[in-house]
Amino acid sequence: MRHLQKQAKPKGIELADDEFILHVEGTATSQRVVRHIGGSSWPGRLTLTNCALYFEASGVINYEDALKIDLSRKIDHSVKPVATGPWGAPLFDKAIIYKSPDLQEGVLLEFPEITSSTRRDHWLALIKEILLMHNFLSDFKVECPIQAWEMHARTILSIIRLHAAREMLRIAPPSPTEFLIFSLYEELPKGDYVLEQLAQSLKRVNSGQPCSASSILRKLNLPEPNVLSLEAKIESEVSETIAVGKDDDNKTSLETAINQARKEGRGVAKARAVMEGLKEEGIGENATILTELLKPLRSVFLWFREILSWERPATTLLVFAAIILIVYKEWIGKALSAGLLLVVANMIRARQERLKDKQKEIVVCTGSDHTPSTRENIVSAQYGFLTVREIIKEANVTILKLHSVLVSRAHKHANTVMLAMIGLAIMFAVIPFKYLIIAVVFHSMITTSPLAKHMVNNQGGDRDRRLKEWWESIPPTPIRVINEAPVSPK
Repeated sequence: MRHLQKQAKPKGIELADDEFILHVEGTATSQRVVRHIGGSSWPGRLTLTNCALYFEASGVINYEDALKIDLSRKIDHSVKPVATGPWGAPLFDKAIIYKSPDLQEGVLLEFPEITSSTRRDHWLALIKEILLMHNFLSDFKVECPIQAWEMHARTILSIIRLHAAREMLRIAPPSPTEFLIFSLYEELPKGDYVLEQLAQSLKRVNSGQPCSASSILRKLNLPEPNVLSLEAKIESEVSETIAVGKDDDNKTSLETAINQARKEGRGVAKARAVMEGLKEEGIGENATILTELLKPLRSVFLWFREILSWERPATTLLVFAAIILIVYKEWIGKALSAGLLLVVANMIRARQERLKDKQKEIVVCTGSDHTPSTRENIVSAQYGFLTVREIIKEANVTILKLHSVLVSRAHKHANTVMLAMIGLAIMFAVIPFKYLIIAVVFHSMITTSPLAKHMVNNQGGDRDRRLKEWWESIPPTPIRVINEAPVSPK
């Protein structure tokens, strides 16, 4: 606290009565801070208060006048991490950028470090905390000076505690969200409920209480804003009339919201730990896990294929008859309800049979009798790359052919597509949709039957060939790749 009180004020700036310095870097005794403007870089001193952020570029002898970034205004401003590097290459992920509607371009600040980006993350957390605090005061319309200063005091104390913890634990600095109020409840589930209860508790704040944040700051020799002197007297008189029962109820509701947020936060932390463990397994093992998890869907797919291929004629007829009846009677909603209830029944059965205790984890075996050699791995990777390349190429050609049809570059094909679309539009407008679905189901049932396959085998092959020839005869729209973006007319 004494270290912060000894810091020099930003040059050319008069701090407000309720504005106090919370963090400073870029001085002769601290690490550098660099501001990037276009292709030039300017080292300087960066100062954070509970209301604004100040940057003073280093001059020949002294600092230049400070650039003020007001964090207390209710505007659409944001601060995000960003990577910097020579010629605009994102090589070093050690910077932040502040964007605001008042600025034509963002303010880019870099915190150079050799190894990690701890300094950048620390500054980013502090700036976000100040932004979230002012958003909280604005969203919940905290207009009373005593209530607003109490929230400022709590935020200042949380940042001071974070500084103290970082000084004691320099080798492994703690996470800032463990100390900062608004950053913590911004991440925790049901954190917004805690903030609502916190706003309600501010209405019964008495700055004269020995446990209030304002009183603690006074004991730390931090001067209190002059505006609060008269308000404190009025508030002390009003607070005497407040019933003790209401205050206890307010504290109880706040504690309940905090305990609920902590409980759900622990559940989310466990789930995130499991997810991070899966992510760290690598792409190959994740693909193996995905294949194992999709086995139930594969069995459903095989069942549908058996139905369509008429391997079980009785089951196929029963399924087609059920679909036709549901569509004709317009029981689609009832069928969906039955499906959802079936899923619920399976979940209840799994709970009664205690499957979570019998099957605590899913075992995925990645072992194989044959260990692939380095050459086989290279060939497999190259084959996969070529496959992806062919898919991208086919997708590009398909899009260019569709564009050619849409703009009537292929005139004959465009006429065919327009006539087909007009026919479909008339059919959809005249015939009820359920009859169209029934016709599609009948067509699928007939065409997939063994008798129909035997009768229309040659015709079907000719039809597929004609359709393929028609598609291949469509000329794609030419495309030209340029290196420079075209200059748009002003």
